[in-house]
Amino acid sequence: MLFTALLFGGLWPSLADAHTGANWFDDQAAMNSSGSPSIRINLSEQKAYFYKGGRLVGVSLVSSGKQGFRTSPGKFRVLAKRPNHRSSIYGSFVDRNTGRVVKADVDTRKHRRPPGTYYRGAKMNHYIRFNGGIGLHASGHVPRYPASHGCVRMPPHMARKFFQYSRVGMPVTVTY
Repeated sequence: MLFTALLFGGLWPSLADAHTGANWFDDQAAMNSSGSPSIRINLSEQKAYFYKGGRLVGVSLVSSGKQGFRTSPGKFRVLAKRPNHRSSIYGSFVDRNTGRVVKADVDTRKHRRPPGTYYRGAKMNHYIRFNGGIGLHASGHVPRYPASHGCVRMPPHMARKFFQYSRVGMPVTVTY
C-alpha cells in the first residue's frame, strides 16, 4: 500500500477512502482543477460528493432529514453561505439570569418560550443554504442514518472544506 501511495503521488489513500466510506478532501485538486464546482448528495448512501470541473475532489459522510423531515431530492443552487449561522427554528430556551438551558430540542413553531428565558438557535457553522432554509452544515452528531430536521449534517472538518470551496450559485444535486 505504501508503495502504491508513493507511486501515485500520495493520492491512493484518498481514492481508497472514497470506497471505504471515510471522509476525505483533496485541497490540491480543488485548487488546481479547472471548471466549476458542484455538490452531489446521495441520500441512500448518506454521503456528499464535492466535484471541481467534473473531477471528484472530496467525499463526506452525512446525516440527512429523518422521517417527517426528509431532505428533498432535486436540483438546486447554493443560495447563501454563512460561516456562523444559527437556526431560527430549532434550538433551546435559556434562562436569562443563569445562562442554563431550560428546555432543549425546541421547535419555535410548536413551543412557547417560558417567562425569563430567551431562544438560542442551534449552531449550524459553515452553513451552505441550497433549498429554502435547508442546507449543509457542521454538526458534532453525524450518524450514518437520517437524523436531522431536513438539513444535511457533516463532520466539522468536512463542512469547513465544502464551505471553503463552494460558491453562491453553484449546483447542488440531491438524489436517492
